Amino acid sequence: MRRLRRIKILATLGPSSSDMSTIRKLFEAGADVFRINMSHTPHDKMRALVETIRNVEASYGRPIGILVDLQGPKLRVGTFADGGVQLNNGDSFALDGDPAPGTQTRVQLPHPEILAALRPGHALLIDDGKVRLIAEQTSADRVVTRVAVGGRISDRKGVSLPDTDLPVSAMTSKDRADLDASLAAGIDWIALSFVQRPEDVAEAKKLVRGRAAVMAKIEKPQAIDRLAEILDVADALMVARGDLGVELPVERVPGLQKQMTRMARRAGKPVVVATQMLESMIQSPVPTRAEVSDVSTAVFEGADAVMLSAESAAGKYPVEAVMTMNRIGEEIERDPTYRNVINSQRAEPEATTGDAIADAAQQIAETLDLSAIICWTDSGTTAVRVARERPKPPVVAITPKMTTGRKLALVWGVHCVIAETAHDVDDMVDRAGRIAFRDGFARAGERVIVVAGIPFGTPGATNMLRIAYVGADDGAV
Repeated sequence: MRRLRRIKILATLGPSSSDMSTIRKLFEAGADVFRINMSHTPHDKMRALVETIRNVEASYGRPIGILVDLQGPKLRVGTFADGGVQLNNGDSFALDGDPAPGTQTRVQLPHPEILAALRPGHALLIDDGKVRLIAEQTSADRVVTRVAVGGRISDRKGVSLPDTDLPVSAMTSKDRADLDASLAAGIDWIALSFVQRPEDVAEAKKLVRGRAAVMAKIEKPQAIDRLAEILDVADALMVARGDLGVELPVERVPGLQKQMTRMARRAGKPVVVATQMLESMIQSPVPTRAEVSDVSTAVFEGADAVMLSAESAAGKYPVEAVMTMNRIGEEIERDPTYRNVINSQRAEPEATTGDAIADAAQQIAETLDLSAIICWTDSGTTAVRVARERPKPPVVAITPKMTTGRKLALVWGVHCVIAETAHDVDDMVDRAGRIAFRDGFARAGERVIVVAGIPFGTPGATNMLRIAYVGADDGAV
């Protein structure tokens, strides 16, 4: 199941894609990581999906990553006496803590901490921005707004507050219960919603205690303002373009996507571009040309992964959506301009032994036209550092830990193999050649470069590289 592209594909599971047969087809079509959205998935269903994915993984012998996406706080208005009201531009409309049914002039906002945080001039976006209110008078338990963009507001519609630093945790009691259940099931990545500050990610990592990697979803303007600090704490970023496009002017989102992709790459941390990538394929077997261009941009930018949401979870053509994304990735990476664009974004290595070795491996491999870069890695750090350089030759990670292999399924260009730790340097080089030969990365007589940390099994100790020939018979060096 060697992939012919470097960018990874993250496919969301749902009503259209929860059975063993479909999950198997999604993996064969190109899915590298599966996403389980806890906004719509009870614990028993989550556990069943994890078990199914692990069965598929065992049948193919290749690590598959599982990402659980936590729901995060959901801010909603209360209910109305008549189910909803029509607001017109210029109307005055209040939100308060009174649980009485809403009227033409007011409705409950059952979040007292939010009411207290609002200030005059702050925007309130209702139902994904379909209705826009501007706060004019604020107090601890009531805000009076002016309707800037009118429309119908009905029971329990969501509220977004792009201008307000919300004094709430990114994790609700539901999220904590979902997190505990997901970690017990053995998932690999946690996607944290509603991130506003680095402390939100630190809180989640404290609860996770190293049992999974934590991905910060960047979907709020407050997170953009503290992106560098959030990236320092998080293990990866998700560019959550749907919510960003609600809380920010949509024309800002493409530029922010590029900034986040490049910032994460410089930091050597995976970045996922998500939301509406092939939206039309929910109903259509083929995407629009604009959607193909959108996915292509993420590939050209060197993102680690692109994500399908409703396309694979609830759409009519989940397998076709993954196949389409797979073909786009393969085609763009063959394009003659691709390598120039990728290389132009390469950052200087950090002043560490590991980054210097990774940078040297990339330069040597490309200068000598080597067939592959083989990374022996315990924690995955070596492979991530090499992938950060976006080298032209394939990157093969050999690790004794299945958990490491599953996390690396999300990382750009990394083909992961599970094997026992090498006994010594000769064994390490010999088996690297055998694996490269077996998996089709090198032919007899070709050369590979082997990167590792000595002593073996020491996380983060990348300090050695070696060039080796692949043998004539079974790949033995």
